[in-house]
Amino acid sequence: MAPSNSPAWVIDLVNGDRGGVSSSSPAAVAGYPDITVPAGFVHGLPLGVSFFGAKWSEPTLIEIAYGFEQATHARRDPQFLKHAPI
Repeated sequence: MAPSNSPAWVIDLVNGDRGGVSSSSPAAVAGYPDITVPAGFVHGLPLGVSFFGAKWSEPTLIEIAYGFEQATHARRDPQFLKHAPI
């Protein structure tokens, strides 16, 4: 279990985006299954959590992710912001 991405960053209009770090990259490179579900909000922005598993563990990961969603009720309809609060 890991946060899905790094926190949102301020866009640098001069030098370009520095981008974020995704926790799913190592799983993808290694060929392991990964599922991300809503986990809440930070400063009004959505936060996801990723669950990783051994090869061929997709059914178990889906059960875990579903259980997490049912226990937390973290998902809500999108709210569109003009800008990210800093």
